[in-house]
Amino acid sequence: MDQAIEARHRAYAPYSNFTVGCALLLDNGIVVTGNNQENAAYPSGLCAERVAIFAAGAQYPGVAVLKMAITASPKDDSFHKPVPPCGACRQSIAEYENNQKEPIELYFMGAAGKVMKSDSISDLLPLIFDKNYL
Repeated sequence: MDQAIEARHRAYAPYSNFTVGCALLLDNGIVVTGNNQENAAYPSGLCAERVAIFAAGAQYPGVAVLKMAITASPKDDSFHKPVPPCGACRQSIAEYENNQKEPIELYFMGAAGKVMKSDSISDLLPLIFDKNYL
């Protein structure tokens, strides 16, 4: 979670002032981080979870993601409730889980305080849209 917190503090969120950081632990022991990147041309930015998981897929293809830590809060660190991934991120995480054929443990929190754990994205997105529908 410490690396997710560090990533959150590097987020580029000048419009929403809501920063998100994400850290992934890969099966090879490497940690890949990401943070939200906003753009004046909404919705051209990306969420931290997708930045991290896409970077892991690009840099370490075929290496499983074991765990994902997420922290989110306004820049003033005022939000202390756990913040789960948005719907688009849930769908992206589900794609990676399906491809690697093993669950990704998710841990999420606000700026500080309680950390929630989910054993798989299917706990947060039980009706996943996947390749079987195409």
